[in-house]
Amino acid sequence: MVEFKMNTIQRSTLSQQVLEHIISMLMNGQLNPGDKLPSELTLMNDFDVSRPVLREALSSLETLEMITRRPRGGTYINEKVGSSPFKAMLALSINNIPAVIEARMTLELGLVTLAAEKITEDHLDQLKKTIVSIDESIDNNYGKYDKQFHSIIAHSANNPVVEGMINSLLMAHEKTDSLIPFREPEITIEHHTAIYEALKNRDPVQSFKEMYKHLSYVREKILSRNDV
Repeated sequence: MVEFKMNTIQRSTLSQQVLEHIISMLMNGQLNPGDKLPSELTLMNDFDVSRPVLREALSSLETLEMITRRPRGGTYINEKVGSSPFKAMLALSINNIPAVIEARMTLELGLVTLAAEKITEDHLDQLKKTIVSIDESIDNNYGKYDKQFHSIIAHSANNPVVEGMINSLLMAHEKTDSLIPFREPEITIEHHTAIYEALKNRDPVQSFKEMYKHLSYVREKILSRNDV
């Protein structure tokens, strides 16, 4: 088990400071892939924070697939963390929702233009199925199909370097998705269909415009919350 040596974190800070401290330990070699973290009680004492604050930080790391929590087996740093520096960068800002949304927009707008040039008929069929699934969803519970839609486009761009980045951002999809104050499936279907049609027509400019329209709408809806 790794031995922690750290300065106590002030009680007035939030889970972001815990998150940043753990990330910095990864970056300076105090923590390494495969290391087992101390117990929650030990971490609470070391960081001088409450259990909810610690669990929020660990939850963010788990969402980004940087740690794995095993039932009755402890919490471990994932083995592949060292080859995914973008995950660490994202982890440092995971609670900065505006920044996460803007980073996602930056990457997806570039990816959708590449997808318009490279997308296959199979990918187009997959996109169409997600739109149908959203339309058939019950109680507006269609978050996973929305995520699939964006993931298919990212992968259809067929660029492994950028895919690694967008995959990390898509891990934050559930976090931003949970912040949407209300669902409007008709608008989601309208936006997704417009993106799909632009991609089907192999039109990168229109694909960019339709994706920007969609992501801007989502950003405005999330940031309209008073607690973001």
